[in-house]
Amino acid sequence: MTNDILSQITARKREEIARQKSARPIALLRDQAKTVSRPCLSMKRALERSSTGIIAEFKRRSPSKGWISQKADAAQIPSAYEQAGAAALSILTDSEFFGGSMGDLQTARTVTSLPLLCKEFIIDEYQLLQARLAGADAVLLIAACLSKETCAVLADLAHRLGLEVLLELHAPQELTYVECQADMVGINNRHLGSFHTDAGTSFRMAEALRQSVSQLPGYAPVLVSESGLSDTATVRKLREVGFRGFLIGETFMRTEHPAQTLQTFVTELNHTPRL
Repeated sequence: MTNDILSQITARKREEIARQKSARPIALLRDQAKTVSRPCLSMKRALERSSTGIIAEFKRRSPSKGWISQKADAAQIPSAYEQAGAAALSILTDSEFFGGSMGDLQTARTVTSLPLLCKEFIIDEYQLLQARLAGADAVLLIAACLSKETCAVLADLAHRLGLEVLLELHAPQELTYVECQADMVGINNRHLGSFHTDAGTSFRMAEALRQSVSQLPGYAPVLVSESGLSDTATVRKLREVGFRGFLIGETFMRTEHPAQTLQTFVTELNHTPRL
């Protein structure tokens, strides 16, 4: 394997989508999507209203670290996350690299009333349709995987399907992608080439991100910090610089009882330290 994991994932994703389209034509998915009556929940609004803004992630595996929780049950952990105080949920659906599936998303939809983010490497309309049919409320678009033009097209298609969009950025040169006007803009603290995490990435990009957003009149996305978050002190500091969503997966999933770990995290986060 090379150290550029993202390139490997997107290459495999193109092959995967091609196979799926052969077995199940996109026209069929478009017709099925037209019959979906369930309105999508607003993840953006849920984060704005939450006292914690935690997006708890259901994640079995990491391409850089291997299995995290191989036997994790999508019928149990998402509902337990909701009871423990999550504002929204992220469900990883990539099979080869993360051990997930669209089936996990479908299962989670049956056991929780929280907004669900389809955490996937989306490069094609086909995946947006799959997400909508599986019960997602929002989808992830990763700037590093897409040209700005393709990102804008996919964001528009997602909105037409009723889905919200979390746009993921990693570096200052991607800030122009905010022109796609996603509902939420995330800074991923994980380098997608090496998968090394550094929470400082969010702090370093916060001011430049706010400036980029301010240049678009009337545009007010919720800012999300993703990955590498393991302590409440860091989350509090991120709130001070404008973030309202915090996507956390491994910190919870590596423990024996992810929801209990989340509940402890929420309790500590909601506790105001004495000066």
